[in-house]
Amino acid sequence: MTALEARTLIVRDALLHVTRSRTIRGDVVAADGVLTQVGSKQQIDLCDGLVLEASGASVVPILIDSAIDAQGRGTDLELAIGRSAVFVVIRGTVPTSRIGEMLIVNSRDVLAVVLEDRVVTWDGLVAGPGDPSPNWVGAWTDARRGMTQFLTQDGRYSETRGGHTDAYTGRFWAHRQWVAYLDDTGFWAFGQKAEGALYHGGFVLRRTPIRPSLEPFPSKPKRSCTDP
Repeated sequence: MTALEARTLIVRDALLHVTRSRTIRGDVVAADGVLTQVGSKQQIDLCDGLVLEASGASVVPILIDSAIDAQGRGTDLELAIGRSAVFVVIRGTVPTSRIGEMLIVNSRDVLAVVLEDRVVTWDGLVAGPGDPSPNWVGAWTDARRGMTQFLTQDGRYSETRGGHTDAYTGRFWAHRQWVAYLDDTGFWAFGQKAEGALYHGGFVLRRTPIRPSLEPFPSKPKRSCTDP
């Protein structure tokens, strides 16, 4: 088992955003990607788990409002027992206005990112890129807003915005319907697939064939020995 592989996770003594409008202080326990305890402090002895002492930090569920609306389910991804363990642990307090719309967090402030049973980062350790599913790798485009995001097999991404290639670049971790991005400039962002689209930061991205004009890193034509 590697440093970030564990069946049980505990975040201790944090401010928990159990709903958009309600917070409580306590612990969060997750087992096999599902929340098993939320709220009261837990006395659990772990032999193969991860524990994060998070006093002064906040546990925020990853909510992508546009994806939730597309599924017509209402807000069902809050912190509650039996729900999927999909959350971020952030230093300090987090305004509710940042949750759901566009949660972007400075990498210095992120203590943990959990996507169900995959731990992306935990207490300073960051997981390797893994092997992204073919369902994720490729080009995703929001034609209305002029953005294409390229997800590559090596766990890297590049965004073309308004015709400018490499507007944002970095690493990504995709797991089931979730994706976490760590930009090269030093911030975390998040996305969710729903109803065939990828929802991220206000964009609605759909799979598109990679045409030469869309390639993020166009290759320069090779010169022959007869060229001047």
